[in-house]
Amino acid sequence: MRCPVCGMMDSRVIETRSTEEGRVNRRRRECPECQTRFTTYERLEEKNYLWVVKKDGRREAFSREKLLRGFQIACDKLPVPLERLEEAASHIESELKSSGQGEIAASVIGDKVSEELRKINKVAYVRFASVYREFTDISNFTNEIARLLEDKEVHRNGK
Repeated sequence: MRCPVCGMMDSRVIETRSTEEGRVNRRRRECPECQTRFTTYERLEEKNYLWVVKKDGRREAFSREKLLRGFQIACDKLPVPLERLEEAASHIESELKSSGQGEIAASVIGDKVSEELRKINKVAYVRFASVYREFTDISNFTNEIARLLEDKEVHRNGK
């Protein structure tokens, strides 16, 4: 595996761990040239039978990478570990694949991402919601934040 820092073609595996219920191998590697440590993921390439139907009716192949990228953008500069985002993306992907549907509306995926982000980090959730729900003015933000605070209060009081 090529080192992402110096480009050396050889790296050694320090640790291998199975994740996502044995479907993915996570490997910690070290470059013998510059001693940089990095992580690689090995997963089975599956044939994609899942299609996303966009608002305008276009269809595109489901992309786990695109899903993960959306999580990363929402969580940019927030203290959320990449492993947690990987888990959320895997959870959504397996839900969609086990649904038995060949085509999924983009809005269904957006709702699932919203649910996961709400559990992971409230700021990331509001960031995502502002784009996904197309907030047009500050009142949309304040209403959503008020809902989050209300939910927090309800959970705190055990209602």
